[in-house]
Amino acid sequence: MSVNVPPDRPQIDPHPLSPYVAWAGNRNRDPILTVFKEIFPKSGVVLELASGAGNHVNYFAPHFPSLSFQPSDYDGEVFETIKKKRAEAGNSNVFDPIKIDLTAPGTWPSASDRLYDAIFVVNLFQVAPVSICDGIAQVADRVLTKDGFVAIYGPFKVDGDYTTESNAAFDQEILAPKVAEWGLKDVRDLERAANTHKIALKRIVDMPANNFMLLFGRA
Repeated sequence: MSVNVPPDRPQIDPHPLSPYVAWAGNRNRDPILTVFKEIFPKSGVVLELASGAGNHVNYFAPHFPSLSFQPSDYDGEVFETIKKKRAEAGNSNVFDPIKIDLTAPGTWPSASDRLYDAIFVVNLFQVAPVSICDGIAQVADRVLTKDGFVAIYGPFKVDGDYTTESNAAFDQEILAPKVAEWGLKDVRDLERAANTHKIALKRIVDMPANNFMLLFGRA
């Protein structure tokens, strides 16, 4: 199956400071922002998981001056980059990044510290195991407000099938390096993992470039 690769796209590299991640972030940030303008609360605190270089959180923050944003990542190497981007954008509503490793419960935030009105994660699962959804759901169960939500953005299969030929081709490209856990995941597998921790899939939003926004909330 041939892959129709945009001519300006760098080679796939999931490292948060790679040219590919920056390219992908610039490509998807405005469609994501459009959805967030619809669903984010008027005020409160929003947690980003797997913030990477902080491209998304620092792009979104100026559009929501009444919200505060908490970036996080498992890799402390990116924290200075997040703070640098915050300073460049003048984002006074972005907190210092915190360490959250979704595979290490000892790093997860506590409700006694803060509750979050929304949690979001962008383009994680094509290079991460489905089991990461267990961590996301458990973090949500701990610190999400009663009416809060979790937004997970990216390309996914649905009920075992690709939704477009381009997603099938993209998956083959991701799988080609034969890196463990790389590849498109199925929405239903994420849903089952979340349900185990009393977090339910509430809505699937079709997004440009054959992506989805999965919106989860308390069951």
